Amino acid sequence: MSKVGSRAGARTIAAWLRDHGLALATGALFLLFMAGQTLTGYFVHNEELRTHGRPELSVGAYFFTGHFVEATAENWESEFLQMAAYVILTVVLYQRGSSESKKIGEAEEVDRDPRLFKDKPDAPWPVRRGGWVLRVYENSLSIAFLLLFVVSFALHAAGGVVEHNEDALSRGEPPVSMGAYLVSSQFWFESFQNWQSEFLSLVSMVVLSIYLRQRGSPESKPVDAAHRDTGGG
Repeated sequence: MSKVGSRAGARTIAAWLRDHGLALATGALFLLFMAGQTLTGYFVHNEELRTHGRPELSVGAYFFTGHFVEATAENWESEFLQMAAYVILTVVLYQRGSSESKKIGEAEEVDRDPRLFKDKPDAPWPVRRGGWVLRVYENSLSIAFLLLFVVSFALHAAGGVVEHNEDALSRGEPPVSMGAYLVSSQFWFESFQNWQSEFLSLVSMVVLSIYLRQRGSPESKPVDAAHRDTGGG
């Protein structure tokens, strides 16, 4: 390959990394922390098994335990609930001065009717298709987060009842059914302790962004913006 071709290829890669840096960085951090959770959870679970005189598991087998599934899904559930609620609430509710709110009393691009742009050549296919396809598409972000919440909630319940029954077995107690576990204080304690923390972070972001700034972030207003100004920069 020529030097010109090599430089062009390097520029292409650099441009691609620049264009997708946020997804790559957050994805990499997720994988890093997921690996950390898995490894430490594996050691904790095997320590519990040894304490009760039961054989240890391999890392591969650990992925299918209630210990791993419950711990993972319990946290995903709260994150997806948070995001679904936030997407939906910011459609209809406002907070004066917050960068997280739409501007009060002003038209926003996100509110424009996509049906007026059905003939736009580069519009997404559902916009050009119209009908029920567009109705689903224009709410697809909240629908996706709600579906991910439901799946995570179900996995939390499935993994939680297995983990609960394994603990009960080690104490010589009878197992419980899925229905009994779903109405137990243990299940809802696990859920509420995560849900409250997610909404604490949301209200902190909404309120703190009224008064505090981060230059260069789309989550912040311009540094020189007045506290009363609503919406990002």
